[in-house]
This record gives sequence, C-alpha cells and structure tokens, in this order.
Amino acid sequence: MTPVFDGHNDILYRILQVPEKREEIWLTGEGKGHLDLPRMQAGGFAGGFFAIYVPSPVSHDFAEVMTQMDNPPYALPLPDLIDFEGGLPVAFAAAGHLLWMERAAKGAFRLCHTSGEIRAAMAEGVIAGLMHMEGAEAIDEDLDALHSFHAMGLRSLGPVWSRPTIFGHGVPFCFPSSPDTGPGLTEAGKRLVKECNALKVLVDLSHLNEKGFDDVARLSDAPLVATHSNAHAICPSSRNLTDRQLKMIRESRGMVGVNYAVNFLNEDGLKAADRGWVPTLRHLDYLLERLGEDHVGLGSDFDGADVAEVLGDVAGLQGLIGAMREHGYGEELIAKIAHENWLGVLERTFGA
Repeated sequence: MTPVFDGHNDILYRILQVPEKREEIWLTGEGKGHLDLPRMQAGGFAGGFFAIYVPSPVSHDFAEVMTQMDNPPYALPLPDLIDFEGGLPVAFAAAGHLLWMERAAKGAFRLCHTSGEIRAAMAEGVIAGLMHMEGAEAIDEDLDALHSFHAMGLRSLGPVWSRPTIFGHGVPFCFPSSPDTGPGLTEAGKRLVKECNALKVLVDLSHLNEKGFDDVARLSDAPLVATHSNAHAICPSSRNLTDRQLKMIRESRGMVGVNYAVNFLNEDGLKAADRGWVPTLRHLDYLLERLGEDHVGLGSDFDGADVAEVLGDVAGLQGLIGAMREHGYGEELIAKIAHENWLGVLERTFGA
C-alpha cells in the first residue's frame, strides 16, 4: 500500500460527543464515521493532523440552517464567537483524548512533534499523529495557553474555524462566494502569528478569510499552508482558494491539502456524493498546475465532511491512490501527494 499522510481529520470531535464510547470509537470501530484504528491500518493511513475543535452551541434551528447547503446558492450565518473561558475546557479535554489514543493503541499510534519523528513512526509501521487546533478559541489574548498546548504537543493551529475569534475572522459557508468576506487579523491575531513562528507552530489558513490570509502572508516567515482546502476556480465556495492565494502559497514553498468534502469539490456546490473520483482528480490536476508537484497533498476532513461514495471512509484510501494511477500520475508524483510533500513542508516549518 502507498502510505498516506493526511492534512486534517475530526475524530477527536466524534470522541468528544460520546467520550464514554471512546474505546469503541478508536480501538475497535463502531461502524460509524470515517476513522478508527483498524480502518486506518487497513487503508494505509500512515498519519496526519488530528484537530482539536470547539463546537458551537447548537440552537434549535441549527440543523435546518445547515440543510441549506444541500441547495445552493446559500449563505449561512456564522455562529457567535466562543470566548476563552468557554473554549479552553473543551480543547483541553480533546487534547487529553488524543494523548489517551496514543496510550490505548499500545504502540500502533504515536503522537509526534517533529517531521523526523513522523518519518521514524512511518518507517516502523506506526501511525503518526500531529496535534492541530482548528480555531483558537482555547488560546487567550496573552498567548499563555499557546505555550501550554505547545508543551502538550501542539504543532499546527488555525486562528479560526469560520466563526470569528479574538484573533481573526473566518469565511462563512457561502456558495458561490469569494473568500473576501470581512476584515483581517486583529492585533491579537498578528501577535499570535508571530508567536507561532517563534514556537515553530504551523499556521493553518483553511477557514481564514482573504484579508486574514494576506495578513498571515505578510507577517509570517514560514511556508503558507492550507491543510484542507480546494480550488476556487473549480468550485467557487468561500472555503476554497483563489488563484492569487495559490500563487502566494507556491511562492512561499507552502502546501495545500485537498479536502474530500463533496460540496467543496463539486463545481455546482452540491453535496452529491455519487460522482466518483472525477471531482477530486479535477482539483488535484488544477492544484498541481498552479502549485507544482511539490506543494499538493491530501487533507481529507474525515469525520467532518460528506465524502464521495467511491471513497466511503479511510479504508478506501487505496482506491484514491489507484484512481491517481489510472489517471496517469506516476509513482513518484503519487508518493509526493500521498505523504512526501507533507513531510517536506513540516520540515520547512518546524525542522527535522
């Protein structure tokens, strides 16, 4: 099997919802979701970014609002900001579950802190986990919590998950829409970027609006990375990246991980999951053309998105590898997309 290193997943959110079932979710599989340890091993999942995510309080009409994404065009209102006092306990619990996952896997899963540790784990056949934070609600304005989470293993952080934080503004879920949807980083956000640079924490641009993206590009001395985003030229969702943004990512020697969410892949923005591998391959082709073959990878959004039926879940990853092969990609390019490019950008971000 071709090993796959993945830019984003939300299994911690699944565990947070029913923590009493975490052993079943992680170790044996409960027949739900996209990820568990046995299916990762079956699908050649060699490692990836494990996201700490603080969910918004669910209002009575939230589900009804989300169904609008089934019928584009749509423009969903953003949830309210979650303050530090509300976000910290949830994020701390999620980090605790990730550390537990390592203990419970008894050597089959390892939380890594450097690209060298990831390479070593992959060489041993151990799944490598990287602690990521999707939305910085659990980081205080003084950034003390950033240092605390870094000590726990945090190596990647997105300042926002679409809703605003004290650091910046995300893109609302809109189709069709530009990602230019609001103001840039706050003063606290600019300090966050500089402190992440100092700590060698990757700053994730997925979910950040265009002005915030530009602020990170201006302030950061690290490669620009969007862990789970697609090409706006193909699917004009607010969540996808414009050609101008792709050019900036390439110039920084950065990275884009292709998101498997069908509504961010399909040209018409529909949640249609029955279109085979064509939408994914179309985005891969476009991103390779714009970024070059050293700057494109995979960023599944497993357990946080609706994915193609032909993929199904993490056990279907080798089907995607086979589709790339049939599409004409050579083995060297496939290896770059599957894992080598992620390892390269992590080395350029926080060293070997």
